Amino acid sequence: MQWIIFMLLLFISSMEMLTQNRWKKQASAGLLENCTGCVLCSEDNGCITCHHRLFLLIWRDGIRQYGMCVHTCPPGYFGVRGLEVNRCTKCRSPSCESCFSRDFCMKCKDKFYLYKGQCFRQCPPGTAAQPGTSECQETCEPGPWSEWSACTHESRTCGCKWGVETRVREVPEAAREEGTACPALLETRRCRMKKHCPGEKTEPKNKGKKRQKKPKTERHTGT
Repeated sequence: MQWIIFMLLLFISSMEMLTQNRWKKQASAGLLENCTGCVLCSEDNGCITCHHRLFLLIWRDGIRQYGMCVHTCPPGYFGVRGLEVNRCTKCRSPSCESCFSRDFCMKCKDKFYLYKGQCFRQCPPGTAAQPGTSECQETCEPGPWSEWSACTHESRTCGCKWGVETRVREVPEAAREEGTACPALLETRRCRMKKHCPGEKTEPKNKGKKRQKKPKTERHTGT
């Protein structure tokens, strides 16, 4: 009787060990699938450290934190290489698709415009979206027009009937440094010049004209 009880307990213990080993094998297989590229991996939290040149990406699912090793960081993250581990760090702005650092965006998501490392729904005042891009650039607002210049023709200010006069306006220093496209900075218009220069002798109006001969009158006498 004792022998039968002993054999029964041994059978039950063997079945429990078999079931436990099967569960451990399944858990290990699932863990290996989620630990690609990992040096150290946790069943509950995924990758903890990665192989060299890989980045550790950590995200949250509710209160759970999970990690995995990736070759490149996904949109909304940027890679930071460290002495012990390379990490994917999330961009601070949720509208940023690619960033150089946590606070400096390089590319915005759709329907957003990039200006000086930040993403905006609309371009800020004083800027305009560049054609074919989602980037804002400062608009050029030149200063006031100058007075019209003297009327000249081939560097002369007199001696011709028609000449040209010009006026200009200046561009702000900031717009000049950034190479912003500006409207016209120079205007010209036709102007009437002084036909005779001071000191020139004017020809008489009648000079060169031939005197007209008075017609001869013929007198007829009666016979």
